[in-house]
Amino acid sequence: MAGDTMAVQKLSSKNQIVLPKEARQAMGVRGGDELLIVVKDDLTLVMPKPKRYAQTLRGLAKGTYPSGYLKRERRSW
Repeated sequence: MAGDTMAVQKLSSKNQIVLPKEARQAMGVRGGDELLIVVKDDLTLVMPKPKRYAQTLRGLAKGTYPSGYLKRERRSW
């Protein structure tokens, strides 16, 4: 996987971590930028806070339902 980065960081006594330079560059963030932290079970995602949530979330649920399910469900209304 080209472009993938992994780093081990230690949590400080103030519960802080430093994002590695490669991660900051890949996300396009700088000091003072806001980050969105999403926790789902044992997975934690860190990403730049989106300017428009609808645009960021568009397509995330694609493939969640079987083919034709949503059309059948809408017709049942």
